[in-house]
Amino acid sequence: MSTRALERALQHADVSRLTRRILSRTAVDATIEDGMRLAAVAAVLRVFDDEPELLFIKRAEKAGDPWSGHMAFPGGRHEPGDVSLEMTAVRETQEELALDLSAGHMIGRLDDLAPRTPSLPPIIIRPYVALVADDVSFEPNVEVAATYWVPLRSLRGEAGQAEHVMLINGVRARFPGYKVHEHVVWGLTERIVRQLLSLLDP
Repeated sequence: MSTRALERALQHADVSRLTRRILSRTAVDATIEDGMRLAAVAAVLRVFDDEPELLFIKRAEKAGDPWSGHMAFPGGRHEPGDVSLEMTAVRETQEELALDLSAGHMIGRLDDLAPRTPSLPPIIIRPYVALVADDVSFEPNVEVAATYWVPLRSLRGEAGQAEHVMLINGVRARFPGYKVHEHVVWGLTERIVRQLLSLLDP
């Protein structure tokens, strides 16, 4: 990664404001209960042509995976060898995309998410926000079907808003989301995006 490009990206107004706000607040930890899994994801930013962009992945279709085919951030479960959840986010991003976040800049973390739904295992997900240079490249593994860089301004605007509709026990349920190309970012990832964007508001 280009060190000079990374330094310029850190000075971008939006990135600088996001960094200050993340570092000035205390992130909320979820209560860990017996049997809960721990996981971490990385919301990866770059500044391309003076435009901050956020990285999304589309997970590969996999039987038995509750997030099969979903739009997501790179990440996964905490393993015994991980000394921290931050290390989990770094390791998983390296494994899934061959993207080394330790060569970039870890801005900080957001509030934990602890979804309570029968369709998901009991889990706590800790989101981290990282910045990389604009010249990074990927080598996605079999868990990743596609990658997308999305300008933050398109997510913040009305045109970027979307809705995910699904049937739950025969009842049509609607969930807020973000439009990313032909896909919809919803669920846990939508909640992380909304949390991140709230820190960019003036």
